[in-house]
Amino acid sequence: MNNPQTLRKKMACLFEGTGEYHRAGHILDIMLISLIMANVIAIVIESIPSVALEYYDEFLVLEIVSVAIFAVEYLARLWACVDKIQYTAIEGSNAKRRLHYFLSPMALIDLIAILPSLMMFLFPLDLRFLRVLRLLRVFKLSRYSRAMQLLLKAFNDEGSSLMAAFFIMAVVLILASCGIYLIEHDIQPDKFGSIPAAMWWAMATLTTVGYGDVVPITPLGKFFGGVITLLSMGMVAIPTGLLASSFSEQIRKRRQFFEDAVHEQIQDGTLNQAQHEHLEDLRYKLGLSKLEANKAIKTQLNQHSSHIYCRHCGKRP
Repeated sequence: MNNPQTLRKKMACLFEGTGEYHRAGHILDIMLISLIMANVIAIVIESIPSVALEYYDEFLVLEIVSVAIFAVEYLARLWACVDKIQYTAIEGSNAKRRLHYFLSPMALIDLIAILPSLMMFLFPLDLRFLRVLRLLRVFKLSRYSRAMQLLLKAFNDEGSSLMAAFFIMAVVLILASCGIYLIEHDIQPDKFGSIPAAMWWAMATLTTVGYGDVVPITPLGKFFGGVITLLSMGMVAIPTGLLASSFSEQIRKRRQFFEDAVHEQIQDGTLNQAQHEHLEDLRYKLGLSKLEANKAIKTQLNQHSSHIYCRHCGKRP
């Protein structure tokens, strides 16, 4: 019979989808993704009063089963996290390692996924508000989505640059609000009666949304509004460009990391079964497609062969 530590290590490998648990971990991920999607669809449909009333029992059973599964998953991940590679390096007790995991973004998302329903069952709170909070379960998909992981990493890497861009946008927002207030407040006191009221127009204009419910009517106000509209195009492009370039860089880094790993695994110009399994685990963790992985392996094998054999005579030097 397995002791608790052995079982915990197997559980960590299952959640990580590594080694012999690669296939089982992949199946578990697919099951959890399907459950999350079913919950999101159910929550959206449940907002229709007639449907919610007719299928109340079915929605309740799905909610109870989902919360139970998500709770078991959360507790299992919290218990097994001490055997994950990134937490074994933390010096100290297992309680300290679990605290690090508990405060990690993914663990907090898992906790948020079950808290609203637990609060619904335990406390007499506004059910409509809690039902909307249950939609936050969609963020659990970030654990399994390569695109979400890349986007979060892009936000993290470009955090300081994005803060600088948003600071510039905040300054421009205040200047635009003050300018339109000085120009239009005497003509339209109901719409531009104060700088905070003028901020609605400035925000809609700077984000290039332009709802049209508040517009300047004086010639000077229209000219000022045109200048702000032109300026807003550049303002919106700054954070968009930063995220796009960082997103592309994250993809390039993952591909390069995989190519380096392939290069290290190649010894005699071939890859054995164990090396193929190791690279497959790495491919899955990095979120690369099989086409990308096979291309990288083929490229590295060709480069390795070109160094071993003379490209003129085809013989070993």
